[in-house]
Amino acid sequence: MSIEVAVIPAAGRGTRMRPATRVVPKALLTVVDRPAIQYSVEEAARAGAKEAIVVVDLDAGHLIAQHFKLGGSLPGLEDIRVRPVVQEEPLGLGHAVYEAAEMVADRPFFCLLSDNIVRPGQDVLPSLAAGSRDGETSVMCLRELSDEFLSKYGVVIPDSEVSDGYLDLAGAVEKPGPEKAPSRYGLVGRYLFTPDVFSILEKIPPGVGGEIQLTDAINELGSQRRLRGYVAETSLLDVGTPPGLLHASVVLGRSRFEPEVFED
Repeated sequence: MSIEVAVIPAAGRGTRMRPATRVVPKALLTVVDRPAIQYSVEEAARAGAKEAIVVVDLDAGHLIAQHFKLGGSLPGLEDIRVRPVVQEEPLGLGHAVYEAAEMVADRPFFCLLSDNIVRPGQDVLPSLAAGSRDGETSVMCLRELSDEFLSKYGVVIPDSEVSDGYLDLAGAVEKPGPEKAPSRYGLVGRYLFTPDVFSILEKIPPGVGGEIQLTDAINELGSQRRLRGYVAETSLLDVGTPPGLLHASVVLGRSRFEPEVFED
């Protein structure tokens, strides 16, 4: 299955990264030698996307747009078009994704959270595309979570056993905690959606935290039996916290530069 478009929500205010994000958008914080958002666009391009729709906020969106337009194409991104769309109010991740509906139109699309960066050589988007049944099924990237993370991530409701890395899903719950979690499989920031998710996002009411939750739309897709999961073998790198940013910088730096640069 070929996916030509990716949606990258990047309108978060980065409160966990203050004071670094008082002026600089969280998506533009440097990880080794490039901003976090660029890793997501590069990942989408490697998976065959020709267009990346970046959801930005009113205050900092022009800086993100300028990064990709200033001085022509960036190396490796010559064949992908980066288009910003503004989320005028911070109404939740689901609302941010919905802001891209007009640009995506009736196409299936990847969705990548720029807080998370894939490890070198561990791309998951091709596996999501391969897992969609006739292009009619949305596919979520999953990881098995420990108890401490079941209160921090959306958790899916399995509808089958895992087979060759995939399983059918009946829904999902936002941040249920270990006592109420329907499984240990968490949503970790990489998705393949069919375009009907937009009609769901348009209608769902605010959920946890008073926000439009993407997990609630995923739950509705599951209730329609149009949802699958792919269990990734490795975790993504979380650059949305100071410790995570430090860890990601070391991992990515080691993969890019000569080993002797670092002393064990």
